[in-house]
Amino acid sequence: MSSLVSSLFTPLLRIILPVFALIFAGYACRKTNRLGPNASSELNRFVVYLALPALLFDIMATTPWHALDQPAFIAVFGLGAGGIFLLTVLVRLKQSRHLADASLDGLNAAYPNAGFIGLPLCALAFGHASLAPAVIATIMTVCVLFAVAIVLIELGLQTEKKFVATLGKVVRSLVTNPLLFAPFAGWLCSGAGLTISGGADTFLKLLGAAASPCALVALGLFLGEKSEGGAAKTTTMLVLAKLTAQPLLTGWLAFHVFALPVLWAKTAVILSALPTGTGPFMLAEFYRREAAVTSSAILFSTVISLVTVTVCLAVLT
Repeated sequence: MSSLVSSLFTPLLRIILPVFALIFAGYACRKTNRLGPNASSELNRFVVYLALPALLFDIMATTPWHALDQPAFIAVFGLGAGGIFLLTVLVRLKQSRHLADASLDGLNAAYPNAGFIGLPLCALAFGHASLAPAVIATIMTVCVLFAVAIVLIELGLQTEKKFVATLGKVVRSLVTNPLLFAPFAGWLCSGAGLTISGGADTFLKLLGAAASPCALVALGLFLGEKSEGGAAKTTTMLVLAKLTAQPLLTGWLAFHVFALPVLWAKTAVILSALPTGTGPFMLAEFYRREAAVTSSAILFSTVISLVTVTVCLAVLT
């Protein structure tokens, strides 16, 4: 067992160490004043308005519709993430949390780092065949779950008392939101059979590749700017939900309710057990919400996942 854990721990460490390196690079640049106090917000705006939309469009435009025709896996991963997200939002609303902030907390508890950590980890642990469910999970995370959170945040931020006026504001905000428009446009391109090639494809690849590293550097800049940490009790609750509750719920759905093929079931569980991605932090900064709890949840879930994901891999393999 020890050799198995060691063989799994080493590649996991190799994947997560660059995450910490990018966060630390941003942290060091802020602490040494190489980058100013507005760097985190401005870099995050670059991610939200340019890099991440390019990545989302590219993912959706290059994913054939038939590749997404996996209803059982979509149900397992969607119910696992959606259940934890909804439960967290309801608990935080009951604790008098604003809807926008409760939605961010829901993302903290249910938004796995599927793209940056999940894809290479699945390839190492389960082989090339696991990349198909990993891609579907990534799309569901960065497009569907992200979109639901944005809708709730927009609803929470509107102050109009009249329903029609509020709805109109929400619709206008959503239509012009690049994080929703880009994947939808990519989905339409894929359905129409359009191929992105040549210079346009290179442009999207170059810009999209900047999304994850820039978001991690922006997180480090924020941590370097803010000396106070997030609320310990809240952070602990969110990290426990992310690293334990979500994989347990997903595993029960995958193996006992929907009886997925073994490889797909294992992939669903591992992806759900990943630490919180940078998506919640992007939204917290973009919408000018308090990001201390979010940054703490991302940081600590990533640290602790070195142990929890290794244990999860050892159990599944």
